[in-house]
Amino acid sequence: MAENNFAKVGYLVGALGVGSLIGILFAPNSGDETREYLANKAKIGRGYAKKQARDIKDRAEELVERGKEVVAAKKKQIATAVNFGREVYSYERQMARKVDRSPLQSSAGHYET
Repeated sequence: MAENNFAKVGYLVGALGVGSLIGILFAPNSGDETREYLANKAKIGRGYAKKQARDIKDRAEELVERGKEVVAAKKKQIATAVNFGREVYSYERQMARKVDRSPLQSSAGHYET
């Protein structure tokens, strides 16, 4: 089993060597031109990555801002609903007290006729 793995590593190293040799022999440009080309492409890639990062940051800031607005609106709705509920509860308690104190009721709790 170990010999099989060793053979695979040997094939890999051989393939890398052959590939490198073919690349050098058939390279369309000299080393200086290729390095300049690669440096240029890297510069363009960095600029693209920076632009994408700025765009993502801007979109994230917009989403956060919209989220804050939605939370504020929902918070206001909840506060309004709670206040309304308190008012209804208070009103119902007042009505219940008025009914309890009604002169139409006798001491036994039955209405007089």
